[in-house]
This record gives sequence, structure tokens and C-alpha cells, in this order.
Amino acid sequence: MASAVSAKSLVNDPIPTTLWQMTWPVVIGVLTLISFNVVDTFFVGLLGTDPLAAVSFTFPVTFSVVSLAIGLGIGTSAVLARKRGAGKEDEARFDGVVALAVSALLVAVLSLIGFVLMDPIFSLLRAQPRLMPLVHDYMYVWFAGATLLVMPMVGNAVLRAAGDTRTPSLIMASGGLLNAIFDPILIFGIGPIPAMGVKGAALASLISWAIGTVLVLWYLWYKGLIRFKIPANAHPLRSAKELLNIGIPAAGANMLTPIAMAVMTAIIAGYGAPAVAAFGVGSRIESLASVIILALSMSLPPLISQNLGAMKYQRVQDAYLTATRAILMIQFAIYIVLVLVAPWVATVFTDDPEVAWLIRLFIYIMPLGYGVQGIIILTNSSFNAMHAPMSALWLSVVRLFVMFVPLSYLGALLADIPGLFIGGVIANGITAWIAWRWFKQHLAKEWQEEVA
Repeated sequence: MASAVSAKSLVNDPIPTTLWQMTWPVVIGVLTLISFNVVDTFFVGLLGTDPLAAVSFTFPVTFSVVSLAIGLGIGTSAVLARKRGAGKEDEARFDGVVALAVSALLVAVLSLIGFVLMDPIFSLLRAQPRLMPLVHDYMYVWFAGATLLVMPMVGNAVLRAAGDTRTPSLIMASGGLLNAIFDPILIFGIGPIPAMGVKGAALASLISWAIGTVLVLWYLWYKGLIRFKIPANAHPLRSAKELLNIGIPAAGANMLTPIAMAVMTAIIAGYGAPAVAAFGVGSRIESLASVIILALSMSLPPLISQNLGAMKYQRVQDAYLTATRAILMIQFAIYIVLVLVAPWVATVFTDDPEVAWLIRLFIYIMPLGYGVQGIIILTNSSFNAMHAPMSALWLSVVRLFVMFVPLSYLGALLADIPGLFIGGVIANGITAWIAWRWFKQHLAKEWQEEVA
């Protein structure tokens, strides 16, 4: 193993410069990864409307597991970055090992539960009986490899906590590229490899996760950012508790999103398979359009946590305001682009006129709220970085179940699918205002307590 390296300090350089240097590599990595997920949807769409609808039904379920992994990564980043800000390098290295082990165990348990309860879960989602064989083909493989999904995600969180955003971006991009290469081969077959359909799409993901796991574990060990030796003042159970105190509420907050999506999918299922297929495509487009939000939600927390550990509260506030102002401007520009390319995007994903019309409708309305949705997401990640996971959890509850689902459902009752989309945009706008006020009050309180 290479000698241990010092983590990059994030407590001195100018905020805009530091945030830009940390974010742009993540943008490239996330953009590449999500782009290839969109390619994944494109290839499945070539199989027909039913396979596309079946994979769309799986999204709330797979995102539940992904949300647990994201939450554990958030807890890992928050704990390790704050310790590094306070100069506790040895504890941070050991906690990285604990985070990887605990995350793998929890995702394995959740996947096993999902595997056993697969039929009841998808029945609750109102998946049509004819789609269930396709759902099984995809989810059997996906659940089997889910533990390999969490390892690169948490490993990347260890790297980000050390101020390294470039390497995680390369790992994410590599995984996305491999998935895009394997997708057409395994879905449609080539040479001696038989066509596997939707099962091939899941297998392509599994193989790319496995390669990503090997890469990230090797790199963490090589750079000395994880260490099995227990420091004098540390204990595995104490480290696990510290990580889970943030990681579990963060995971809970993230898992509310697929629950809300499941409710939305069930509502949209009442409009038929074309509506579900279009909503599935729209969800992928949303992920692609939100790439900078996702990147900032990964790069902002280490910056906040390290400065919190160093008790530099003004820099915490400046980092939050810089990120939220930037995201409003960027997402407005992205909305204009999406409106211009909407007709082309719809024809790329389907040749069904009804599905294409619904995709265009989604693009014309939903991205209007992505900027304010970005404020909510960045506030949520900032709360976790400040070791206030319950505030992040309650913010998610307010966003999804006090605002988004009720207002979307009300909109659907008043104006069908267009009303559903408009209700979602209004809900995001109201919640963004609440989030901004909430963060300012929380930071002011912590700042005053430190001064006192």
C-alpha cells in the first residue's frame, strides 16, 4: 500500500473557486453516468412499449435501494469530512472501512427483502399481469448485484470527504461507459451471446458495478484513505453508530422519493401503459437535466462539513448561497434548451404517437420547477453536512408528502396529466422557499451557540 496521503483542506481558498474546482469533475462524471442510463432506457425502448413500461415500474423499487446507498454515502462524507476539518485523519481512515462494511450489509438485507416481496410490491404499484414476467427478468438480476452498486457509491463518498472529486467522477464515468457498451450486446445479443432483453439490461449494470467496486476499493487502499487499524480513541461500533446517526435519516429522506414516485406511478398507471412509459422516460430526462444539481449536492457537503469542523460559519453560509444562486440560473437555461429539443427527444425514445405526446408534455411543464427543486436538494444535503439529518428528513417529508404528492394529485383531478405536472411544479416552488428559510435559521442558531 502506498503511504497515507493528507486530505485536501477546503477551509481557506475562495468559495466560488473551491466550489467550481470540486464540482466540474463531478458534473462530468454524473453527466456521463446518467447519459448512459438514458441510453439504457433508449435500448429498452427499442424492445417495445411493454418492456419500457415494465422497466419504468421497477424504478421506484430500484431507487429505494439506491437511496439507501446515497444516504449511507452522505453519512460517510459528513462524518469523515468533519473529522478531517478537525484534523482527525486516523479516525477518518478507519471510519471509511466501517462505512464500506456497514453499507454492504444493509443493502444486502434490503435487497433480500425486496427479492422475497417482489410480487406484492409490484402488485401495489399496479403493474399489469402481462408485465410481471418482464419485471421478474429485470429485478432478479438487479437485486442479486445490488451490493456491488453500493460499494463504489460509498467509496466515492470517502474520496469526496478527502477533497478528491476527480477520481469519483472517473469511476462513475467508467461505470456508465461500460454499462452503455454492455447494454446493446446483452439486450439484443451478438455472436455467441444470446439476446436477453430486459434481463440483459440488468446484467449490464451488474457487470459495470462489479468493475467499479474493484477500482474504488483498490484506489482507496492504494492512496491510504482507508485503514483497518483501529485508532486509540475509536471503536468499530462507535464509528458505525456515528455514521448511521446521519446515514439512516439521510437514507430515509432519500427513500421517501421512490415512495412518492411509487404513488405517482400508481396514479399515472390509471391512464394506461403509454402514460407509465412516458413518465419513465421523463424521469430519466429529469435525471439528465438535473446533473448539475446532483453534482453540487455531492461537492457542497464536504465543503460545508470541513468548514463546520474548523468553525468557519461564514464560509458555510457563503458556500450555500453561492450554490443555490448558481443553480437557479443554470436550470433556467437548461429549461430553455429542453423546450427547444422536446419534439426530437420524444421521437428518439418512442415511435408511439401517444407516448411521444406525453413525453413532450412532461418536458414543457416539469423542468420549470427544476431550479427550485435544486434549492431543496442542496438544502437537504447541507443539513446532512451540518450533522442535522432530522432536519433533512423532515424537509423531505414536507416536500414530497405535504406538497408534491397532494398538489400533483389535486392537479390530476382538476386537469388530468397536465394538471398533475403543474401541481408538481407549484409544490417544488413552495417547498424551496421553506427550505431556504429553514437553512438560514438553523445556521444562525448554531453560529450563535458557538459564539455563546
